[in-house]
Amino acid sequence: MVKGLIFLAVIVLILLMFGGMYVGSKNQMVSKNEQIKSNWSQVDVVLQRRADLIPNLVETVKGIAGQEQAVFGEIARARSTLLSAQTPQAKIAANQQLDGALGRLLAVVENYPQLRSSENFLRLQDELAGTENRIAVERKRYNDSIQDYNTYIGQFPNSLFAGFAGFSRNNAYFEASETSRQTPKVNFGNNPAPSTAPTPATPKQ
Repeated sequence: MVKGLIFLAVIVLILLMFGGMYVGSKNQMVSKNEQIKSNWSQVDVVLQRRADLIPNLVETVKGIAGQEQAVFGEIARARSTLLSAQTPQAKIAANQQLDGALGRLLAVVENYPQLRSSENFLRLQDELAGTENRIAVERKRYNDSIQDYNTYIGQFPNSLFAGFAGFSRNNAYFEASETSRQTPKVNFGNNPAPSTAPTPATPKQ
């Protein structure tokens, strides 16, 4: 009888211990998952900020390079896709399309040095560059929070508790697209004039 009570007490103690570990792990998973959502909201803010700048930038370029309709249409479609996306994965994919379209726009702009006299274009370009830097900062924070969450739920015994608690690995990393890494910088510097060989002097007779 006494041995049975001791065995039962040990079982109850083990259950309480694992129950406490489960509750603690679940609370950590909830906290880390909420941090991901919070960091994504900051990413979303700066993506929206860039999307708001693009129409003004495009309209300024149109004033001088109005014939580049294919590029303008591509940017409009990519921006519309980004604004209508509802999930982080969809917005990340749409952002990569927009990165490519913006890269092509800036490549086209290099053919129009008249824009160097446009204060509006230069101001918008500076604002866009600042926004791109902010996107990079917030993207890193977001990716770091996903990595922290994935590492936590992958560790034992959290990996066991995650399934019971309804948590799974999050692979919605926001990787910078290859296009965004290679976005050309607009350079309005004057090309150096070709060198001219000196005319040889005519020898005196």
